[in-house]
Amino acid sequence: MRDLDNKDLRGRSLLRFASPQVFYPVAGLLAPWFAGIAAVLTVIGLYIGFFVAPTDFQQGEVYRVIFIHVPAAWMSMLVYLVMAFWSAVGLVMNTRLSFMMARALAPTGAIFCFIALWTGALWGKPTWGTYWVWDARLTSQLLLLFLYLGYMALTEAIEDARRADRAGAIIALVGAINVPIIYFSVQWWNTLHQGASVSITKAPTMATTMLMGMLIMAIAAWAYTIAVAFWRVRPIILERERHTDWVGAELERLGSR
Repeated sequence: MRDLDNKDLRGRSLLRFASPQVFYPVAGLLAPWFAGIAAVLTVIGLYIGFFVAPTDFQQGEVYRVIFIHVPAAWMSMLVYLVMAFWSAVGLVMNTRLSFMMARALAPTGAIFCFIALWTGALWGKPTWGTYWVWDARLTSQLLLLFLYLGYMALTEAIEDARRADRAGAIIALVGAINVPIIYFSVQWWNTLHQGASVSITKAPTMATTMLMGMLIMAIAAWAYTIAVAFWRVRPIILERERHTDWVGAELERLGSR
């Protein structure tokens, strides 16, 4: 019985972070730490990728774009799934902060998606002889960018915040179907895009140094995403909760600086 009581207390203590008032200062406290981690890991990852990793025997030096391209592509898909998760939580549990987190994540996911497409084009020109082909992987990745842009445009166009949250959540949840299509497209269709170099079920097909640099860059991208999302959600919270007493006190404190 005592163990059940302790679990219930821990559950309640975690649920309190679903309150925008409680989460606001926590986000402000953690964001600089994640930003610092992202900066350090980015420097290390880029150094390994561009100065330590060996030259690829097939692609030469141009392959080094993967140290930016692959983590960006991973994050563009992962961020969208996290957006869909928070949207589902918001719809089911009616938690305001969940919708705010989804909105805070969207611009970062869109940037990563654009970087993945842009760096993929830079890699494609010397490899395929063209910047763009209507390949299954590229086309589904481009669709992901349109989903991000559509989500942001729709949530900004609807003045009523609750309606905007629910409309955006529907786009996020429906669009999540595209993420496994992106990932498995190289297996499902005849595509120019190479298969995954890193797999859970298979040994990596690249040198250890290359893999290390790529994974460090992926962790850096994740830390950056958390930092920016925390910084971005704070003004969203202040805007949404502007009629509450605690926001009035916080704005006064910020204005007195």
